[in-house]
Order: sequence, then structure tokens, then C-alpha cells
Amino acid sequence: MSITDLLSAEDIKKAIGAFTAAESFDHKKFFQMIGLKKKSPDDVKKVFHILDKDKSGFIEEDELGFILKGFAPDARDLSVKETKTLLAAGDKDGDGKIGFSLLL
Repeated sequence: MSITDLLSAEDIKKAIGAFTAAESFDHKKFFQMIGLKKKSPDDVKKVFHILDKDKSGFIEEDELGFILKGFAPDARDLSVKETKTLLAAGDKDGDGKIGFSLLL
């Protein structure tokens, strides 16, 4: 299954384009722009599993920096600051990884 089986390729392209500038990434706006907020919890889990590159059941800090590439291979990497901000938003127990609830 690919990400575009679950989300609109056009929405993904627009969202990636909206955050091309360094330090501009806002995960809440991005997830809204790609239509993730309208998806069922089951579809959100499917998207999460696609983004979880090492299939650990979590997205760790080293994977987060490349999360936009999970939506579009030519997307930019997140900066260290953006990665830390995203991790802080989703890492509720301080273990350095996030579960699929970040996407909800």
C-alpha cells in the first residue's frame, strides 16, 4: 500500500510546497492540509505504518527528520529544530519515539 492509496497526491503536493522554507514546518497544519484529520483511525494507522520505516511500531527521532519524504520522495528533510519540535509534540512519555496518536 502506498501513501497515495490513502491520501490525495494533489493534497500532499500542496502541503509539501507550503513548507519548503527552512524552519517553516507545522505538523498540525501539514496533517490538516493532506486530509489526515478527515481520515478514520484505521486509515491514520495505515499512514503511520507507511511512515514507520523500520516497522518498530514507533517513529523514532532519527526517522522524524525524514518524515516528509514518506509523503513525497523529493520533499525536504526537517531541520534539527523542526524534528525536536515534532518529537516534543508527539513523545508523551519522553522515550524518544512517537506512536500513531501524533497523526490524529
